[in-house]
Amino acid sequence: MSGILNVDKPLGLTSHDVVDVVRRLSGQRRVGHTGTLDPLATGVLVVCLGKATRVSAYLMASTKRYHATVRLGVTTTTDDAEGDIVREADVTITRPQVQAALESFVGRIEQVPPTYSALKRGGKRLYHLARQGIAVDVAPREVEIHRLELSEWRPPIVGLDVECGPGTYIRALARDLGEALGCGAHLASLRRTRSGQFAIERACTLEQLEGAFSTGTEARFLQPLDVAFEHLPALHLSADLARRIVLGQEIEGREAAPEALQARAYAPGGKFIALLSREDSRVAWKPRKVFARPEEIAPLESGNARTDQRN
Repeated sequence: MSGILNVDKPLGLTSHDVVDVVRRLSGQRRVGHTGTLDPLATGVLVVCLGKATRVSAYLMASTKRYHATVRLGVTTTTDDAEGDIVREADVTITRPQVQAALESFVGRIEQVPPTYSALKRGGKRLYHLARQGIAVDVAPREVEIHRLELSEWRPPIVGLDVECGPGTYIRALARDLGEALGCGAHLASLRRTRSGQFAIERACTLEQLEGAFSTGTEARFLQPLDVAFEHLPALHLSADLARRIVLGQEIEGREAAPEALQARAYAPGGKFIALLSREDSRVAWKPRKVFARPEEIAPLESGNARTDQRN
């Protein structure tokens, strides 16, 4: 069984807990998620099964969207509501002050990940070291915030809509916002509303997933792995060209998707076979990741590559 699931992770479960549930339901051992959500967070968790685990790295690099609730005036050890309170302060912040502070976080910024995180230092998770009372200096990392808007104003509670690149910690964003305002803050709640192509409106709950697997109707939630590359043009190849691609060979195709540097490749009959790339629009396509074998290519008519924006 292979494919991609868009799961609405419930409150209280770790991302690994969700993976374990999918393993149990599907009987598939090769299962992985494409971006951790903390137990206190809910929302879109993209889970890959079987052959689809090979596209996990591409999905991890996707843009994410969140709705975050931030509590001003309270700083915690974990930068979220799970931690112990470190400091409390009166909140006399105005809405314009918050909006001005938010603007300073948009774009490429340096962000220090939370001490309580799954990042490793010397082979150990930072949260294990933190729980042992071991102080660790965490180096800042460059992340990108594409959009950051104030969506709710109920001081000391503020709601934020965030669109960001991979590796961004919303807990750290809440912490840094509090520092910028001089009152401290922590992340009170978080919901991921989108991860790449996958939106919360089309996510399934674990209860829905369990019901589908018990009735043999899980296919309605299991999406094909080429969904990960829907934003790329599609090249529909002849059988001869498709075989060359799955054998790791280059193909000419300048007339197909002339400006693109990446594309999806399909064999006759619509079977997704590979992700293609090239360094320049004037050179041949190379298979970057292959998902089929030569014997799976239907021996239909030969011809040249043509391009499409759909499958």
